[in-house]
Amino acid sequence: MIPDSRVWLVWSSAFLVPWLGLYMAFPRHRRAMLLASLLTMPFGLTEPLFVPEYWNPPSLFDLAQRTGFDVESLIFCFGIGGVGAVLVNVLTRRVVEPLPVAERRHRRHRFHRWVVVSPFGVFIALLPLPWNAIYPGIAAMLVGAALTMWCRPDLTRAIWMGGAVFVAYYAVFLLGLEVTAAGYIERVWNLEALSGIRLGFMPIEELLFALGFGGYWAGVYEHLSWGRATRTPAEPAGHVH
Repeated sequence: MIPDSRVWLVWSSAFLVPWLGLYMAFPRHRRAMLLASLLTMPFGLTEPLFVPEYWNPPSLFDLAQRTGFDVESLIFCFGIGGVGAVLVNVLTRRVVEPLPVAERRHRRHRFHRWVVVSPFGVFIALLPLPWNAIYPGIAAMLVGAALTMWCRPDLTRAIWMGGAVFVAYYAVFLLGLEVTAAGYIERVWNLEALSGIRLGFMPIEELLFALGFGGYWAGVYEHLSWGRATRTPAEPAGHVH
C-alpha cells in the first residue's frame, strides 16, 4: 500500500503514463496533446479554491497544507489535458484538418472566441455563490461543452463521446486509487461538504467533473485551431508526421 503522504504524487504522476503512451504511439496527435496540456496545466494553480473545502490531500513538501498550492495539481492537469483532447480522435482514428474557409464564415462563428472562453466566465460568475467550488467548475465545463456544440455542430458527436469515454477513463484511475490506497477518498475528500451521492466509493462530483472535462476538452483543440476531425488510414509504424 502507498503511504498517504505519497498517494497524491503517485496518482497524479500515473496520468502521465497513458499521456506518454499516446504521444509516442500517435505522432499526428502530438501537437494537439502538447497544446492542450500546456493550456490545462495552469488550472492546477486554482488548487487553493479546493483545499481544504473540497479535499485536503497530503502533498509533496506539505505544500497544499501550507500554501494551498502543490506540484501534484500541475502534473495532474497536464496529464488529463492532452489525453482528454485527443482520446476520441485516437479511438475513432481521426486526425484534425483545417476547417474550410466557407464554414468559418457561418454566423455562429461570430461568437467563436466567447464560446471558447465561456467556461472561465461561468466559473467566475458562479464561484461567489455559497457552494463548494467543485460545482461551479463542473457547471462551467458543461456550459462550455453545450455552447461548443451550438457553435460547432460538427463537434457534437465528439463532445458526447468525449464525456462518456473520459468518465470511464477517470473511473479506472479512481479504482486504482482505491486499490492502492484503500479508504483514501474517505480520508482526504471533504465528503460532508458534498452531495453525499456516490457510485460505490466514487463521489458523484468526481464523475461529473470527468464528464464535463471530457466533453468540453474533446472539442477544444478543433475549436481553437479552426480544425475538424476526419477519418484517416492506420498510421504506419514509426512514421512521424
